[in-house]
Amino acid sequence: MIVYRDAVAGDGGALAAMARAAFTDTFGHLYPAADLDAFLAEAFGPEGLPSQIGHPDFTIRLATKGDAIIGFAKIGPVGFPGEWPEDAVELYQLYVASSHLGAGVGPALMDWTIATARARGARTLILSVYVDNHRAKAFYARYGFVDIGRYDFPVGDTIDEDRLMSLSL
Repeated sequence: MIVYRDAVAGDGGALAAMARAAFTDTFGHLYPAADLDAFLAEAFGPEGLPSQIGHPDFTIRLATKGDAIIGFAKIGPVGFPGEWPEDAVELYQLYVASSHLGAGVGPALMDWTIATARARGARTLILSVYVDNHRAKAFYARYGFVDIGRYDFPVGDTIDEDRLMSLSL
């Protein structure tokens, strides 16, 4: 049975390992090893994702099966450069372990994301998605997200084109 709950401090190591694996499974083939390693260390190392558990600016929701974290979503203030409405929230990550794609984890986490953003008074939800991640782009489009422009996403020294997407809440 899949259980959904908020992350707690003790989840940091397992959450980081799950996030590293999900990112590497999906995108690892795109980058030189040094760039991938630098990104994973920054994003999911001790000063990255694990340090945001319990931080007042972020909320992280987990999907678990048994003792394993099989997915998560993280929301917080918009971190993209530029001017954003004060009532906007960013979906930083929505990751699902490759072993559980198609099991309903992504939709459950997206439903939580939208409901939580609305409960915080947000009127806009912003995210970025890799330009060639067609599965994710189609998933977000089903929820009503629209493309609002380009974002250069750094992975080590590699700069990817991401698409910024927005949902009016």
